[in-house]
Amino acid sequence: MPKKGGKHAEMGKEMHTQCKRAKMEAACSPSVMNFENPASLFESLISPVKQEVFFREYWEQKPLLVQRNDPLVAAYYQSLFQLSDLKELCSQGLCYGRDINICRCVNGRKKVLNKEGKVNYMQLKKDFDQKKATIQFHQPQRFKEELWKIQEKLECYFGSLVGSNVYITPQGSQGLPPHYDDVEVFILQLEGEKHWRLYKPTVHLAREYNVESEERIGNPTHEFVLKPGDLLYFPRGTIHQADTPPGIAYSTHVTISTYQNNSWGDFLLDAIPGLVFDTAKEDLALRKSIPRQLLMQVDTGDSTKKLSGLLRRLADRLENTRELRSSDMKKDFIMNRLPPCLGCDSDTLTPGGKLPKIDSKIRLQFRDHAIITVEPDQENSVSIMTPASCAQGGSVGWG
Repeated sequence: MPKKGGKHAEMGKEMHTQCKRAKMEAACSPSVMNFENPASLFESLISPVKQEVFFREYWEQKPLLVQRNDPLVAAYYQSLFQLSDLKELCSQGLCYGRDINICRCVNGRKKVLNKEGKVNYMQLKKDFDQKKATIQFHQPQRFKEELWKIQEKLECYFGSLVGSNVYITPQGSQGLPPHYDDVEVFILQLEGEKHWRLYKPTVHLAREYNVESEERIGNPTHEFVLKPGDLLYFPRGTIHQADTPPGIAYSTHVTISTYQNNSWGDFLLDAIPGLVFDTAKEDLALRKSIPRQLLMQVDTGDSTKKLSGLLRRLADRLENTRELRSSDMKKDFIMNRLPPCLGCDSDTLTPGGKLPKIDSKIRLQFRDHAIITVEPDQENSVSIMTPASCAQGGSVGWG
């Protein structure tokens, strides 16, 4: 399953070059997505389900299956990525492992059939036709502008990195064994049909990927076939497996994933060190030495009680200050998220008109990608997310 960008930092450097060199968009049907803002994009993605219903009843709780039977949606989904795109894409210098994986589920295990170096289309086709191998295409938005637009808006909506993979599986075959992931998953069926089976989680809201045996997972809780235009969502930890039914030439779907390492536990691991550091400047109790030979002891009962008291002091400070700052998580998101989708037109970023003055009002062109930092002095700086303008003395940081 896709991870949280793969990483976007490496990908971002080549985005604009690849847009000019390898723009692989099909003749797009009229978009059924509403790109007006991140919220409208997400609602059009899960339509006809409303956002408030989705987050109240499904998010992190249970799967959602949307079977649309709508030719317009099916045509739009197909334009996002097709099996026929692979021939031209292979001419762009794709590499095994980095861009493409070839795999098949054999006796409940994943068998990787990757070759070395660059991908040869004829060899890829041979593995697909003769070995019934699944083609896993990593981060397809590098070559598909419409997918880039969708993922960029979803990153703005969730405030979390969004990754994607395309899976193309021939008839009567399965690419991956039953497993669960550490990401929230949205499946868009693009071509053909895919038979899915979902199972009760053994680890709810899992924090890591894991393969599960058929003996352990029991009977499916959900079983269905996805057709072009259908959407499937399931929470991290949901055990799943999918195959292309006999009689269906092949299946193509894109998996869009988010919220990897984005839990309260992850946030606390990121924010608590800064809270301890700041509190220790003012609280003598945190600056006192730990007992002699504490690090050499097995029974640390008394010290555990002391530590519990210190944690309560931290909690009191946090409640009074109402400040819990993220550090690495925020940096990771800002550095690795997708940039705004400009197509191949860089003129959008060209400055025009008069230079702003100190009292000028500035309108942000990509407001969902900007963080405004107002710094009256170096001792008391405040960072805010804003959709409006930049105050006097402020500076703009790209997200």
